[in-house]
Amino acid sequence: MPITTVPVVTVAVPSYNHGRFLEEALASIFDQEIPVEVMLADGGSNDETLQVIQKWKDKLAWYRSGHDAGQSSAINEAIARGKAPYVCWLNADDTFLPGGLQAMVTALESHPDAPAIYAKCWTTNAAGKRLMSYVTHSFSVQILASRCFIAQPATLIRRSAWEKVGGVDESLHFAFDYDLWWRLYKAGGKLAYLRKYAATTRAHLDTKTAAQRKKHVLEAMGVVRRHFGRVPMKWYVTWPYSVWARKIYHQVFSKKSVGI
Repeated sequence: MPITTVPVVTVAVPSYNHGRFLEEALASIFDQEIPVEVMLADGGSNDETLQVIQKWKDKLAWYRSGHDAGQSSAINEAIARGKAPYVCWLNADDTFLPGGLQAMVTALESHPDAPAIYAKCWTTNAAGKRLMSYVTHSFSVQILASRCFIAQPATLIRRSAWEKVGGVDESLHFAFDYDLWWRLYKAGGKLAYLRKYAATTRAHLDTKTAAQRKKHVLEAMGVVRRHFGRVPMKWYVTWPYSVWARKIYHQVFSKKSVGI
């Protein structure tokens, strides 16, 4: 790819009281060897977030801190501020791996018919230690109806596809990424799969997934019903266990790590 200062990717960073992680997230974006424009939308944090923003403000293309309508609204707002041909969002507690964003851009350019691409992703604990690989899979509607195999931090979307589907659904608060994959597929075809690690997602007790797992699962089931026409029996059989197991997972592994 030719060297250019014109942003190739608009990266939205939604943030709320994750100041202890935010600096690592921003560093991982600006360490990418690719021109980016970073739009940071903070929901009015009362922790160290504002100090981190002040430290990085000269690199940010846009930022604000104040009450908003939630994470999905913040993501749409931030991406709409940009102009780059590719878009994504990175939550304040996640990170890109070195070269991860460039790899996704290159791969998506080699799949001109795909609306978006997703790569492999590590799950880490609160300290950033790798725990396990997020279970990804080549794109399959049948498997997508049973579980979300796309790790959101390791995704990249064409702006044209993003705008075609209208961004994320602001009426959703937990499974809006899962819903987005369905809508991108229906509007533009299968998402491409890159078998390379591009990002990390952090498991800790302050995530919405950990704190409100039951609501997350029920909202995800609604997404499946809307896009697949029915909810596979797997959801009804496993969701009570999933709620319990996910809570234990975050309690145990938010503090521990395994050698990978």
